[in-house]
Amino acid sequence: MLPCQCLSRRVRSSRTSSILSRPWITNFIPHRKSSTKPVPLLSPSWAERLPPKLRPYAYLTRIDKPIGTLLLFYPCTWSITMAAYALQTPFTTPLTYTVLFGTGALVMRGAGCTINDMWDQRLDKAVERTRERPLARGDLTQKQALIFLAGQLGIGLAVLLQLNWYSIFLGASSLSVVTVYPLMKRITHWPQAILGLAFNWGAMLGWSAVAGAVDWHVCLPLYAGGICWTLVYDSIYAHQDKKDDVTAGIRSTAILFGAQSRLILGGLSASSMSLITLAGYLNGQGAPFYAGVGLAVAQLARVIIRTDFDVRESCWRGFVGCGWSGFWVWAGALSDYALAVL
Repeated sequence: MLPCQCLSRRVRSSRTSSILSRPWITNFIPHRKSSTKPVPLLSPSWAERLPPKLRPYAYLTRIDKPIGTLLLFYPCTWSITMAAYALQTPFTTPLTYTVLFGTGALVMRGAGCTINDMWDQRLDKAVERTRERPLARGDLTQKQALIFLAGQLGIGLAVLLQLNWYSIFLGASSLSVVTVYPLMKRITHWPQAILGLAFNWGAMLGWSAVAGAVDWHVCLPLYAGGICWTLVYDSIYAHQDKKDDVTAGIRSTAILFGAQSRLILGGLSASSMSLITLAGYLNGQGAPFYAGVGLAVAQLARVIIRTDFDVRESCWRGFVGCGWSGFWVWAGALSDYALAVL
């Protein structure tokens, strides 16, 4: 990563303007409550080193911001590992499916971003943080994005076809939720809940891939816990744009919760971890699993307490911090499984 450099507000070439508008710029801006508009710092993404023709596609998929892929990936790992624990499978089974689902998460998260930006091309122009996205800027056309999306979905299908037929149909059924999600911000204050339905599909799909079918009495509370978790992290994410969203007519839980966000998100965090704990109990998990959930609880509490919902950089840090809670749940499940099969 290149050293950060302060930029002049008066002299901005078109290239500099593009760089400044990238969300990864603000990841490293110091926490400053007193400033309404933070001083941008230059911290170029590795995507800037790609050939110019490839760069817009990289930014379209958000591949330079892996947190989105991880948030999609973690519920898959919970389910895969818990199923492997329940069935006492050899370690090659969860390893194989973790690699497959990791690849699928990378590809399908990118496809989801493409679908989202195709729907939101006009709305993105009205929001400061998103107006420099490739479609909003005009770096790509709708036709180019559609062709690219076809390629992404083709790769995703190739990954899905490695699974059993039950899982193939279950996985394909999630595409309808992914497709309609961008529309929800136009008609409801709960688009984060719809995102939760899509982003936690792996809590069911991972189990069916390992076991051949979903164990609903374990996977339903796991899925519900994941949805509550998504409501937490994506509400924090939505707080970054709440001022622009009101002007643009975009709805979100950040706007709905308003000044009560900390209290409501605390309750959703408790619900999420309680439901995941219930899933572990129903699956007969051992102490390492609950230790992992405990660390996840501590991480979410830390995020909820420290995040300043009126400061964009603080919201981004909180959003990324929520990802660690998902990691700790997986770490606990993985430790439990390792101790059981060794």
